[in-house]
Amino acid sequence: MMKEAAELLKTDNKVILVHGNADMDAVGSAYAVSVCFPRGDIFAPNGVDRIAGLVAEKLNISILEECDLSEYDLVVVVDTSSPEQLKPGAENVPEGSVVIDHHIPTGKWEGMHFFCDDTRVSCCEIIKEMIESAGIDIPRNVALALLGGMLTDSGHFQYSNPTLMRAFADLLEKKDIHIDEAFNLTRSQMTMSERIAVLKATGRVKFDYVGDMIVSTAYGGSFEASSCRALLVAGADVVFVGSQREEEFRISARATQDIVRKGIHLGNLVGGISGETNTDGGGHGGAAGLSGKGDIEAMLHICMQRTMNEFREIKRAQQNNEFI
Repeated sequence: MMKEAAELLKTDNKVILVHGNADMDAVGSAYAVSVCFPRGDIFAPNGVDRIAGLVAEKLNISILEECDLSEYDLVVVVDTSSPEQLKPGAENVPEGSVVIDHHIPTGKWEGMHFFCDDTRVSCCEIIKEMIESAGIDIPRNVALALLGGMLTDSGHFQYSNPTLMRAFADLLEKKDIHIDEAFNLTRSQMTMSERIAVLKATGRVKFDYVGDMIVSTAYGGSFEASSCRALLVAGADVVFVGSQREEEFRISARATQDIVRKGIHLGNLVGGISGETNTDGGGHGGAAGLSGKGDIEAMLHICMQRTMNEFREIKRAQQNNEFI
């Protein structure tokens, strides 16, 4: 798979697309492809998040805000589980494009060269392996960007696995990078607007529980991921924070590693909701997202009820084990 993908990426004159509000894993993956293979522009049709923007500035990564896909010989999509995540602006990805992802497949990339490994914590791990399979040396700045993607998508190693840790250590060793450089690359103080958004979200929390397992939901105007982290620190095991823009909603979901080990998989949970509500959802065990048209309060309620059902199943299994 890696060598086949690498051969396709050698196509000259390509554009690399990243999902809306692109995170560091998406930007790091796109940057690595753009530098290590022949000419490639990076296009973020719906912008990048705060951390990715900060790193792009530090590493001088150029990201297009507007782009005509027809001007390129090849379109590459990274870290994006479905075309809906490119709306509005780049959802009409031409057939024969290359898609590289690490989320649970949604079946929405028919007609594409689809390369996916959902056992990987980050897309940057896959890109690293593709570059190396082509015998290409990874420049130090690219290595830093890949490390940033691995670091942030693993929740600073909270959701890591041995494969990611080996890839991370390999880049540190080969490029003589000290681990504090990778941490400092993605570190920044919360802005005033982010602090206010998190405080507002925590003031709108609803929660429920089964046994010692707590799920909470909150409605916020922005910075959903930061609000999720705050609510996990406050004591929740599973968190859903959503925002509404006219008819469109967006939900970020996070879970502790302990509750993931007990059986919660947020990617599967929101994926199931997505299939029933004609929305777009997916992700990993401990981090996922859901977006589309709908009422945010109703969608958050569905997320809470589905999680409560999962909690009841976990408690039932625990009780059955006690009697064995």
